Amino acid sequence: MELLLHEYELPLKHPFTISRGTTTVQRTLIVELQQDGVSGYGEAIANTYYDSPMDSMRARLQSVQTMLAGETFRDTESFWKLCAERLADASFVLSALDCAAHDLWGRLEGAPVHRLWGLDPADAVNSSYTIGIAGVDKMVAKLAEMPGWPVYKIKLGTAHNVEIIQALREHTEAVFRVDANCGWAPGEAATLSAEMARHGVEFIEQPLPPEAREAQAQLFRDSALPIIADENCVGEADVPLCVDHFHGINIKLCKCGGLTPARRMIAAARDHGLKVMVGCMTESSVGISAAAQLTPLLDYADLDGAVLLAQDAADGVQLHKGQLTFPNEPGLGIRTLK
Repeated sequence: MELLLHEYELPLKHPFTISRGTTTVQRTLIVELQQDGVSGYGEAIANTYYDSPMDSMRARLQSVQTMLAGETFRDTESFWKLCAERLADASFVLSALDCAAHDLWGRLEGAPVHRLWGLDPADAVNSSYTIGIAGVDKMVAKLAEMPGWPVYKIKLGTAHNVEIIQALREHTEAVFRVDANCGWAPGEAATLSAEMARHGVEFIEQPLPPEAREAQAQLFRDSALPIIADENCVGEADVPLCVDHFHGINIKLCKCGGLTPARRMIAAARDHGLKVMVGCMTESSVGISAAAQLTPLLDYADLDGAVLLAQDAADGVQLHKGQLTFPNEPGLGIRTLK
């Protein structure tokens, strides 16, 4: 196998703000695995919170180029194990390689990955569209720019949480989901959950910092709404730790190391009675197309990353008003890089 790397700086349509910062350009690394004249693609974005800078990711990938050059792709499970032996502490690049291997697998087999797994895209859940933090008027304007979505994910974690939800509710009857990105204090979270419930919010994602486990357990008991773990559920070992603290988990491929562990996390969550969501990190259509393969297995999806971009890195699975459209292409459905 030959490993090739493609770097992009992808501007967003709007500055994207969550409780801990603002992004205007998404730096991303597209991984290409070539074998027998066939290429598969995966993606790793640069991310400060999870300590995945571009230079480090590039170096870690370059460190396995020689090893991969001496290997022949056989199956995704053995490929993931091979890479995980060297990249277990680098989940973003491990995910990119694993997704590229799945894409390569599907292309070599001449079938979409979801079909090879025995899944039907007709069973895919709809995705939400995310409204990043801004002034109330600006958030209302963002909502107006994207009418007709069945679900909107509202980023909160400011002094104006209730005011924002009240203002947005005046303009749509769609389902709201709230994501605080660790931005709420333990003393306010239960009260805020009741306010959110009164305005048609379906659930709250990661209201408290991940280290606040005792407070999170109390909130699990007191909250008026279900709570979904994000920063508290990074990889497979975190799934059982979410029991009695959260009602569900948000799996992100970059966090957990790819499609291979993500499928195991879904199975583990079901065994523990947890709801399952798959989210994204403002990836291009390369990363979104990979995560979309899992949507027939989910309760919720948040896969609007490419929709938030002003410039994409590829064509692939498309998202329009919440509905995913899977191309008639093998692998992950990714077309030529732009």
